[in-house]
Amino acid sequence: MIGAAWAERFRAVRARTEALAAPLSPEDQQLQSMPACSPTKWHRAHTSWFFEAFVLAPRGVAPVDARAGFLWNSYYEAVGPRHPRPQRGLLSRPSGAEVATYRRAVDDEVVALLARLDDAEVAALAPTLALGLAHEEQHQELILTDALHALAQQPFAPRYRASPPPRPPAPAAPPLTFTAFAGGLIELGHRGHGFAFDNEGPAHRAWLAPYALADRMLTVGEVRAFAADGGYRTASLWLAAGWDFIRAHGVAAPAYIDDADGGWHQFGLDGRRPLDDGEPATFVSLYEADAIARWLGARLPTEAEWEHAARDRPVRGGFLAADVATSALAARPAAAGPLAQLYGEAWQWTASPYAPYPGYRAGPGALGEYNGKFMIDQHVLRGGSCFTPPGHVRSTYRNFWPADTRFQVTGVRVARDA
Repeated sequence: MIGAAWAERFRAVRARTEALAAPLSPEDQQLQSMPACSPTKWHRAHTSWFFEAFVLAPRGVAPVDARAGFLWNSYYEAVGPRHPRPQRGLLSRPSGAEVATYRRAVDDEVVALLARLDDAEVAALAPTLALGLAHEEQHQELILTDALHALAQQPFAPRYRASPPPRPPAPAAPPLTFTAFAGGLIELGHRGHGFAFDNEGPAHRAWLAPYALADRMLTVGEVRAFAADGGYRTASLWLAAGWDFIRAHGVAAPAYIDDADGGWHQFGLDGRRPLDDGEPATFVSLYEADAIARWLGARLPTEAEWEHAARDRPVRGGFLAADVATSALAARPAAAGPLAQLYGEAWQWTASPYAPYPGYRAGPGALGEYNGKFMIDQHVLRGGSCFTPPGHVRSTYRNFWPADTRFQVTGVRVARDA
């Protein structure tokens, strides 16, 4: 029966969430270091509530905890009122142990439901199950980015895990070369085979002028050179909002970087470490990405250019390992070759605002709120990062964040007109 296969996949995704949370103490899991982040405990509870609200409740299963809708709803107005997002870190109760019990109870209810449904009923439920699992994988990445930001506020640079795997020095980066594309009339968007979020469609046509895409992401060395050349102090390189942002916040390097010991050191989940010039630069805002591209005499690619270049290439890179304990948790240097690092190293900013594709319509009900209502004042990123679960992204995947975002694993790939 297909219910057993879905149950196995469900348990695997749910177990990865717990494995990602395991290195964090109960106190760590309570922290909310800024409104854009959420406590690990909240992520664990919210992803359970999602299955309860959208899989179990519509099929008559009584709620495990009647408080869950108010406490763990994120932004679904159609579901009802909720605790304010900036105050999630104040929810010391239910405790972490109670959240663990809640998760197990929801897991048991979902697996029991799958066992009693026939194949036709499971097939009807499959789109919601797939959305719920993809949703949880998004929150797995957020557990890591939000925990990193919280740990970065601690005075003694604590590590997420006690014994990170060894990291050899990064080799020198290959020269920055470009792969040219003729452009023309192309098709973009998800074509309807397999799971995709609603914002990835509908498939549509677009016209591209000839362009060239860099064969790798920009490196620490290149961003250091930008900084050394006064890039962070040269107004003509910056968008007006970006110039205001870096001056207001004293930005002079990517996030989590200091030069207290000479050279650049960056705080990551494995603690503070010196950066090698050959590794990809990460934790940069759209503002920085745009300014650095302009300094290089290039520009950021549009999301259409990125997708066109990536569409028929294999989705492989430095994603989270199946065993979380052995995951690199840092982007890897590029090998020489065309279009390296497309996937799984760092999310790549594009010049494209996050907007609906032609013909897009949000779905009905609460799940229709998932993506569409956020299509304003944000920019699209592509490719996934070293914090992204394997199998989660594809060439049509559209991530989105505001232009000033620096706490996500974001990097830079440049383009130019051909």
